[in-house]
Amino acid sequence: MVIIALILLGRYLEARAKGQTSAAIAKLLGLAPKTARVVRDGEEFDLPLEQVVAGDLLRVRPGDKVPVDGTVVEGRSAVDESMLTGESIPVEKGPGDEVIGATINRSGSFTFRATRVGKDTALAQIVRLVEEAQGSKAPIQRLADVISSYFVPAVLALSALTFLGWFLFGPEPRFTFALQTFIAVLIIACPCALGLATPTAIMVGTGKGAEYGILIRGGEALEGAGRVNAIVLDKTGTLTRGKPVVTDIIPAEGWTVGANGAAPTQHSLLRLAAAAERGSEHPLGEAIVERARELRLDLPPVEGFEAVTGRGISAVVDGHAILLGNEALLRDWAIAPDGLTAAARDLARGGKTPMYVAIDGAPAGIIAVADTLKPESAEAVAGLGALGLDVWMLTGDNRATAEAIARQAGIAPERVLAEVLPDEKAHAILDLQEAGKVVAMVGDGVNDAPALATADLGIAIGTGADVAVEASDITLVGGDLRGVVNGIALARRTLGTIRQNLFWAFAYNVVLIPVAMGVLYPAFGVLLSPMLAAAAMAMSSVSVVTNSLRLRGFAPPEDAAAIRRPRLRARVAEWSYLAGIGLLALVVGLGALWLGGRHAMGDTGAMGAGAGHGDDHGHAAAAPVDPATAGLRVEWAVEPANPRPGQPLTVSYRVIDARSGATITDLPIDHERPMHLIAVSKDLAHFRHVHPELGPDGAYSVTLDAPAPGAYVLYDEFLHDGRTVLDRREIVVGEPGAGDPALTPDLAPKTVDGVTVALRTPPVVRAGEEATFTYTLTRDGQPVADLAPYLGAAAHVAVVSADTTHFAHTHGEAGDHTHGVMDVPAAPFGPQVSFAHTFDRPGLYKIWGQFNDRGNVITVPFVVEVR
Repeated sequence: MVIIALILLGRYLEARAKGQTSAAIAKLLGLAPKTARVVRDGEEFDLPLEQVVAGDLLRVRPGDKVPVDGTVVEGRSAVDESMLTGESIPVEKGPGDEVIGATINRSGSFTFRATRVGKDTALAQIVRLVEEAQGSKAPIQRLADVISSYFVPAVLALSALTFLGWFLFGPEPRFTFALQTFIAVLIIACPCALGLATPTAIMVGTGKGAEYGILIRGGEALEGAGRVNAIVLDKTGTLTRGKPVVTDIIPAEGWTVGANGAAPTQHSLLRLAAAAERGSEHPLGEAIVERARELRLDLPPVEGFEAVTGRGISAVVDGHAILLGNEALLRDWAIAPDGLTAAARDLARGGKTPMYVAIDGAPAGIIAVADTLKPESAEAVAGLGALGLDVWMLTGDNRATAEAIARQAGIAPERVLAEVLPDEKAHAILDLQEAGKVVAMVGDGVNDAPALATADLGIAIGTGADVAVEASDITLVGGDLRGVVNGIALARRTLGTIRQNLFWAFAYNVVLIPVAMGVLYPAFGVLLSPMLAAAAMAMSSVSVVTNSLRLRGFAPPEDAAAIRRPRLRARVAEWSYLAGIGLLALVVGLGALWLGGRHAMGDTGAMGAGAGHGDDHGHAAAAPVDPATAGLRVEWAVEPANPRPGQPLTVSYRVIDARSGATITDLPIDHERPMHLIAVSKDLAHFRHVHPELGPDGAYSVTLDAPAPGAYVLYDEFLHDGRTVLDRREIVVGEPGAGDPALTPDLAPKTVDGVTVALRTPPVVRAGEEATFTYTLTRDGQPVADLAPYLGAAAHVAVVSADTTHFAHTHGEAGDHTHGVMDVPAAPFGPQVSFAHTFDRPGLYKIWGQFNDRGNVITVPFVVEVR
């Protein structure tokens, strides 16, 4: 009964944890509204969502969810698409724009025509894709399946041999020994954890990806994303906006035709060129016309128009003969582009396409058009590089333009594949694969589909063509290229989790099967009880599932620096869990051996465990207490009693045991001193950190000075019986001065003694939530990497609220994350030092950080707003 109860308990915990892995599907399904407001025959009424059909006209009011996919017919609004795309900024929508079902209308009201309903909506397709992905198997799982196909028969054989061996050669009662070891081997070797290792991680990983607008087709795509070492980015529509715009208008020197005092010369040149291009369907011509419309230029009618293949156009506008195209077009008409060639070359080197304009047989100027880089592209490329990927760019553009765009995006010129025709893109991918690269391809157009299919991993921008999406392994719902970084980071995290799961699944079996067989019995008299085997088997399954559930905490990396050097918190959480699982497994194993030796052959007894821990640094173990709570009385004195500004004053503290009345003179050393005294003026303009020392009279004293008149607050801190004691006093120097300071948030970098210190904070610091802050120190623009400990810590940090009622004295941690918060770094460190703090209420707080730079202690203040 005990064995059955333990197995059922393990199954329950496992099922409960597995149920949480399906949270992504439930969350996606919960996005869809239940009803829609339909407009039919001029009347509005609400209908169940199932009754909406394609072609219906629907109205969406502010705050409503968009019920289905469609196209805006009337009205304008800002729509929050973050639940599908991960973009937090609402997107402006107007007539002709597409809207997606389940997104939220934030502002105005609009009506739209339903185009896709039911199972055809984007949300339904995303749900279906996530369901398929969560039910798929990764190649690494197939390896586990193969191993299991041999492992199970091997275990059965071992169980039979174990029974036979104990029955033939074991001590009396032989049958009992043989039967219990046989059962123990079967139970401990149950491959449940092995079967759960991959699918649970895939379910959580793909579901988490869907939350951020990253749709992963299945386990194979997930594993492929974790293995890629090179990534090829299509230029147009992926790195760039995919829509050319006019960037420069350069009239020829002395050109005056069409110019007048009412309009700039550039506008006059653009007006004639745009009028000529109205008859063209070329994207560059459309960009010129669009720019003229934005400037609201009056375009005269075109009297004649002719497209010259591979050259440009010719037209007659306002009685003027207009030529607009490349340099070859002008030369065909025997027009020398005098004075414009150098400007055209400079524009081309900048990634722009220069188009010459000639009017009435004379060069009139240049209009440059370019497909500009998306704002987030450079950040995405930096992130991909930080992930260790070789980043390539693929384009059909000429090499000069391609290299200019690559330079802006941060891609090396030698990794630019330019002048590649659409049907040659797949061959370019094959060339990289033949060079030993595992290649991911990112694209959005129809001509990208063959390359996406050829690559080891195809990633489609969801704003692109449907055929590109169909050919891809991963689809980004939005057009933000940073989603590629997030997707690969998530895939690697998921793949790492799968490997950890497989390790633990095998480790339990490899270590405990021999113990269950009885290999320790001859030497130690220890056998594994079937009851303990059941507990260990259940523990292995639960540990695998809970490890997978940790993927729910995945958050996209903030930037490339965060990828190269993950936050200390994430590192600690990762290793703490793995160390915890290892420690727990060790405890279970040792407990099993101890109980096996104590209760040989299945005698049931209570299995207990006790654990305790001490903190060598009691300073950080709990919040400070006042002297009375600590059973103390603190007598203090200031000499002189009425100090003047700038006058040295001596502050003395006598610590007395409240019960016995005895003076305490053996305070423990805390960060190289028995007592820390931090004095700040009430206006928080002045700060001192000093250390009272024990005198012959049994009091701890220190001399300091108050530089300005006003009230000062003294925070005295020391250790007693493992607790931090904080004594708060106030003194007045000269006149009392003003009251509380009028603080304002101040996070601007500060330079002290040649060292510039910047403080990085969370986007929003909230009361009651732990926040991590990171100092970065530089000298002349170079990182400071030779910091020394200051009083046994990487940094000392004091936090005081605007009203001086909240005080904290904490310590920084070396930025390489190899030292504990309270540890002395073993070697010089920097340039980053971090600390964590929880603010108990909203408001403004002043934070002073102190660092040891080459023996010189520098103090740097910042002001943080807590909400």
